[in-house]
Amino acid sequence: MKIFKKSVLSLCVQASIIASVTGFSASALAAEEVDKNKLEVIEVTARKRVENVQEVPVSVSSLQGENLDAYSSGGMDIRFMSARIPSLAVESSYGRSFPRFYIRGLGNTDFDLNASQPVSYVVDDVVQENPILKGFPVFDVERVEVLRGPQGTLFGRNTPAGLVKFDSMKPTQSFDGYAAISYGTRGAIDSSGAIGGGLTDNLSVRVSALHQSKGDYIDNRAVGFEKKDQLGGYDDNAARIQFLYEGSAFSALFNYHFRDLDGSPIVFHPNIATPGTNNIRGDFEADVVYQDAGQFATQDVSTQGSSLKLEWDIDDYTVTSITAWESAEIFSRADVDGGYNGFPPAGDANAVWWGAQTADEIPEHDQYTQELRLASNFAGKLNYQVGLFYFSEELIINTYDYFTRDGTSTPSDPAHGAQNGESTQYQDTTAWAVFGSVDYDFTEDLAITVGLRYSDDQKDFTAELLDHPFIPGADGGNFSESVDVSDSHVSWDISGTYKINKNINWYARVANSFRAPSIQGRVLYDQNVSVADSETITSYETGLKSDVLEGRGRVNASVYYFDMNDQQLTAVGGTSNSNTLLNSNGTIGYGIELDSEWILTDNIIATFNISYNKTEIDDDGLAVAACGSGTCTVTDPTFQVPGDFGPTTMAYIDGNSLPNAPEWISNLTLSYVKEIGDGEFFAHTDLTYRGKVDFFLYRAEEFEGEALIEVGARTGYNWISGDNEYEVSAFVRNLTDEEVIIGGVDFNNNSGMVNEERFVGAAFKVSFF
Repeated sequence: MKIFKKSVLSLCVQASIIASVTGFSASALAAEEVDKNKLEVIEVTARKRVENVQEVPVSVSSLQGENLDAYSSGGMDIRFMSARIPSLAVESSYGRSFPRFYIRGLGNTDFDLNASQPVSYVVDDVVQENPILKGFPVFDVERVEVLRGPQGTLFGRNTPAGLVKFDSMKPTQSFDGYAAISYGTRGAIDSSGAIGGGLTDNLSVRVSALHQSKGDYIDNRAVGFEKKDQLGGYDDNAARIQFLYEGSAFSALFNYHFRDLDGSPIVFHPNIATPGTNNIRGDFEADVVYQDAGQFATQDVSTQGSSLKLEWDIDDYTVTSITAWESAEIFSRADVDGGYNGFPPAGDANAVWWGAQTADEIPEHDQYTQELRLASNFAGKLNYQVGLFYFSEELIINTYDYFTRDGTSTPSDPAHGAQNGESTQYQDTTAWAVFGSVDYDFTEDLAITVGLRYSDDQKDFTAELLDHPFIPGADGGNFSESVDVSDSHVSWDISGTYKINKNINWYARVANSFRAPSIQGRVLYDQNVSVADSETITSYETGLKSDVLEGRGRVNASVYYFDMNDQQLTAVGGTSNSNTLLNSNGTIGYGIELDSEWILTDNIIATFNISYNKTEIDDDGLAVAACGSGTCTVTDPTFQVPGDFGPTTMAYIDGNSLPNAPEWISNLTLSYVKEIGDGEFFAHTDLTYRGKVDFFLYRAEEFEGEALIEVGARTGYNWISGDNEYEVSAFVRNLTDEEVIIGGVDFNNNSGMVNEERFVGAAFKVSFF
């Protein structure tokens, strides 16, 4: 039967399948007049206005609709976005929390809870500054936008690399919702749902929720600490409720959201690489550890926040006010060395000479933001927007050390796991800005935008060592230091779009932005408070955005070059578990990006994107501590300096690429849709490539991540029955079970982490209208 032929419901079904691969909006294709043989117009809010992505003079990629479910299937956290978008990489040494974003090679490897990042993260128009806020699960989301290059004019501080922007599904007067559940490898459950509609003629509501869980599956085989299924599990819950009031010239949107994660941190494995290489050692098993502190490992995260967005339409203007509050708490404790101490057999790679067990905690955190802007809606050649922004954050961080048995103690030693060190960081941040942007259409084909922003930033910081882990006594080794830093900066950008013809737009952009001063005071082991001055960047880019083959194809390409002054770098590791901030005199980067989508046949859609990003530190004589274990193979020029725990190896890093900055990123997807019976069969496959990376500022064979290739697939069937749409599917991630080292810990051994194993699952979803 062909009951779906040319029907609105058929277009909805096709749109949802297409969206699961390419990011198209199902709602737009649900209109009968839409030509399904042409790619849909993708709208973005990269300039705080809704615009056609093809007409925006910014290098931006957008993921919309069901594709987020496809990529995040089986309970994946936000790291699923890595390498799915040109020039974007995401990694974490915490696991499901504290993601670190890199755009065009610019990011920050700092693992401290006070770390700042050059990639801003914005959810529902609210910046999420603390790294713990950035790990909020992805569900019931309308669109994701990745804006590459400096975005300091409209989005402000800490955006020299760009930003990642999420917009949740908003309430509407129409009743709709969905419920979805999947089950997969290791008993993983991923469920989410949403429901919404009108409460009155002017007031609507939308409630959405998510539950993800997996039982512990990693066995601990350390002698005296044997435990089956001790690590690897999690229980992650999140919800969001929104109320939208819409009057004739006024709207108000209230948003409240929370997250509660109870799980275990990412697992570290000691001496993970074969010495002198980046190859995983032969006896390695990803679901087995040999840890003498595994029983204490935990990660508890709690975040919540609310926002109120008010908009008034007054003649030819729109006034927008966004008031928001965010809060985060975390306690994360892990066996950092990944191994065990005390009478190990000779040659055991899981043995460590010094046990390291630490915890990081945010007991108190509050962030308040206020944005007020005025935007014109003129019908003529000129339009503009101006605004004010205020940011305030109060943050407390505690770091703890715990005694781990040594070669003279036994597994039953009552002191094993007892706290024996503590330090605290206090930081208050206040920032404000005034900004403006002017758009002018010189002709029907040429449009120019000029933006300007003045930002003022101030941080008050104190670090205290309350209990030194190696110096006994109430006052042993105590330390306190306070630092106040402030700076102001004028960010600017000039961009233009020229319409070569009705299908091809050429754009060019020059932009300047900055990252505010950063402070690092992780003083538990190394009594040193380091400060990094503001970094500034000037970026030049140009590109073409084109629709080809009469709308059946889309090709967007860009080329860029940036010059960064005083880049903030984080020197991680050496002989103490600490971070040190420093500034590089200069850093340069350049690259290309290609984003394309194709309707190959009436049943097959493909996407292909690729990016090349080259970064290089330009600072003669700049050196950092390297190889805390003393056994890794450093390939940079080195020299020795005295240290508290013996000589420290220093490595010159001039000319090195930035850490976790792959030169090549590429992604290919194919989607097939075929009408069968009363519904439609669909199949999707994707292939993702992320080039090799260095984990730290210095280069070492053991701390270089080799290229990672992952293949995914998803297939299923959907149909309409009554007022509901149903879908059943099966999926697999990392089809070939590729296994590489994705991160390292430079401390007392060559610890590392591996990527997610192959994951197979099945899912069911019902959507109702």
